[in-house]
Amino acid sequence: MTQRLIDFFQPEHYDLYLDIDRHQKQITGKTTIQGQALQQEIFLNQKYLNITQVQVAGQNVAFQKDDSQERVLISLPKAGALQLEITYTAPLTDSMMGIYPSYYQVEGVKKQIIGTQFETTAARQAFPCVDEPAAKATFSLAIKFDEQAGETIISNMPEEKVENGVHYFAQTVKMSTYLVAFAFGELQSKITHTQSGVEIGVFATKAHQPKELNFALDIAKRSIEFYEDFYQTPYPLPHSYQLALPDFSAGAMENWGLVTYREAYLTLDPDNTSLNTKANVATVIAHELAHQWFGDLVTMQWWDDLWLNESFANMMEYVAIDALEPNWHIWEIFQTAEAPMALQRDAVDGVQPVHVQVESPADIDSIFDSAIVYAKGARMLVMVRALIGDKALRSGLKNYFAAHQYSNATGADLWAALGQASGMNISQIMNTWLEQPGYPVVQVQLEGEDLCLSQQQFFIGANQEHERQWQIPLKANFSAAPQIMAQKTVNLGNYQQLRQKAGAPLRLNVGNESHFIVQYDPILLDDILTTKDLDAISQLQILQDLLLLAESKRISYAQLVNLLPKFADSPFHIVNEALYRVINNLKKFVNTDSSAEKNLRTFADQLSKDQVQRLGWQQHPQETEEDTLTRPLVLNAALYAKNPASLTAAHQLFVDNQQNLAALSADIRVLVLKNEVQNFGNKQLFDKLLTEYRQTADGNYKADLCAALTQVTDSQLVSQIVQLFEDSETIKPQDLRAWFYGLLANPQGQQKAWDWLRDDWTWLEQTVGGDMEFSSYITVIAQVFRTPARLQEFRDFFEPKLNTPGLTREIKMDTSIIASRVQLISEEQAAVNEAVMQQIN
Repeated sequence: MTQRLIDFFQPEHYDLYLDIDRHQKQITGKTTIQGQALQQEIFLNQKYLNITQVQVAGQNVAFQKDDSQERVLISLPKAGALQLEITYTAPLTDSMMGIYPSYYQVEGVKKQIIGTQFETTAARQAFPCVDEPAAKATFSLAIKFDEQAGETIISNMPEEKVENGVHYFAQTVKMSTYLVAFAFGELQSKITHTQSGVEIGVFATKAHQPKELNFALDIAKRSIEFYEDFYQTPYPLPHSYQLALPDFSAGAMENWGLVTYREAYLTLDPDNTSLNTKANVATVIAHELAHQWFGDLVTMQWWDDLWLNESFANMMEYVAIDALEPNWHIWEIFQTAEAPMALQRDAVDGVQPVHVQVESPADIDSIFDSAIVYAKGARMLVMVRALIGDKALRSGLKNYFAAHQYSNATGADLWAALGQASGMNISQIMNTWLEQPGYPVVQVQLEGEDLCLSQQQFFIGANQEHERQWQIPLKANFSAAPQIMAQKTVNLGNYQQLRQKAGAPLRLNVGNESHFIVQYDPILLDDILTTKDLDAISQLQILQDLLLLAESKRISYAQLVNLLPKFADSPFHIVNEALYRVINNLKKFVNTDSSAEKNLRTFADQLSKDQVQRLGWQQHPQETEEDTLTRPLVLNAALYAKNPASLTAAHQLFVDNQQNLAALSADIRVLVLKNEVQNFGNKQLFDKLLTEYRQTADGNYKADLCAALTQVTDSQLVSQIVQLFEDSETIKPQDLRAWFYGLLANPQGQQKAWDWLRDDWTWLEQTVGGDMEFSSYITVIAQVFRTPARLQEFRDFFEPKLNTPGLTREIKMDTSIIASRVQLISEEQAAVNEAVMQQIN
């Protein structure tokens, strides 16, 4: 293992003085660090810092920068307690890392605010430090800037005083460097207080209407109150500020006391926002505030335990919002978003385990695989919660926080606390999920009259058998099934007797809370499918598991096609989500403008038409939330089907609202806009929507416009979009991936988008390369490509980049993903298209 810098020097307190000149894009800094030198030569992290002087006790000491290792070697007179003073300058960059400007417009005037993003290893771009999670210290910030009247500055802690233009902030509690944060500029805010007296604030630029801050303020206040109660541990700071930054590479960041967000994940129009968007914003806020304890108060020892932060916050966002807004049925979103994402990604050979060894900064950034560290990890913790119950969970967490507060912990520490509280060997169960990549498929078979279960690793695509085994919480509805399946095979006994006793067919993973899938013997599956009143999650789970089994060629895709009509009239939106996910997957088997594509469109029309007729395009006063959430799913299918009545209805909505497109109901707005571009598009419409995109500050409306504009079919307009990729005045780097993916997924735009990426890779690397989201540009290509020619082009371009730090695993996995899709299509295309044709005749 690489030696950590904390082994040489242990910081205890930082005095940070920063003088920031926005006009010159220059930072002048002086950092004073008190701490313990364990050796005479110590290291600090630094990146892009121009260090001019290092002093100890007023005397200059020798130092040597090593930019390749992002550190500086300092030679001390002696080891022991000391105070270091380091003077330096640094650039203000546009990389969305370190200290950087965010740009926005108010009434056509370009403005900027300054904010920070230090996770994972960018605090070293702002000040010299031991930039490791375990090197916790206290921080006192003093910040001067080219201040204008009416500007605001905020940080982790309250401001104490202003002297000679310098803003001094109260000393922080002990925390990791990556959680330090501040921001300044023309900001508006709304403030409230929790029942325990914590000040809650929401801050945004003045490009937003004041009412757009209300929703976040309410959710933040109630989330802090919920966590104080659930964790039985008080929120440890005087305030919790939420700040929307116009330029932000991640979704949000849990800086202690000053959480930063993309604007679309904090601000929303209370008068016109879809229920899905409200749920999305609420869960993001609850996720970041869960971190104030789990991640900030107690921090992972090293980045290999990143999951400890993220998986836990990912589970708690649902626990919190379910308690605050029970009518939203938020766990259903977990089932339709997190579960399938984790199951799809985790089935590829070569995927990272949840607990993954990392050393270099580039590799640390690359482990933020949201499907694994967030979604799979959260599913593991949902499994634990289901096993031990909330009483033991809360008791274990309270003890965990008490034992490790203002310090660091590992996964083993969490399992020990939860095991002690529950009386179960949690560590033994969870290590099989934590340390191994992948997950099992449990096969349920009739062997003679006996019911037998067996587990083996589930793969999609080429793989090597690894003989892995899991301790599986079966969650069966038969009492004869063990609570934990630790063996390869289990014989449950005579099926008919078991079924008679239970009064129902065997079901495993009831509630879909455990991270495995089930392959039922065809006789048993038929038994389940003929059961009346299957609940929504059971129906979703059947479709979810069968889709994965078809992807892995364990069953034929054609078999899946024949089952779809059984689910078409479901009133449950999560069943419709699963149904239309399958339809979306069938699109890879048809070529553009072919008879097979026409048949698939007809099939989509057949499946959706009754629901479209029932729900229509406009909300009804009497409709349920299920109806509201189902409407966009079935309308999207109808538009794919080119249903004439639906195309006309969408066009009419556009015409009726063309003076104020933002006012279109947010639930269906993106569908209306996409339909207009695809079926009624021209240069005039393109220019109108692009102007709207440039002028709006509403992140959700912006996303709808991007989704619509990238559907253009005219090759000149496709070229115009590609030219805009590098125009940050129009498309911010944070939003570029969505534009690139939208155009790549459009058959008329794919070639030009792919050519751009290959031709301008160096520009892309320089613009967003230092960012934890960078590798996802490769991920989205792998979601689209499906032909042998594209696979070869992908290999030709990316294989020479295999040794690029942070990209190795992604390139290998995505090559495998495209290759398995190409093979699947060649083997299954004829049968799938035949099955679709049979359904429509």
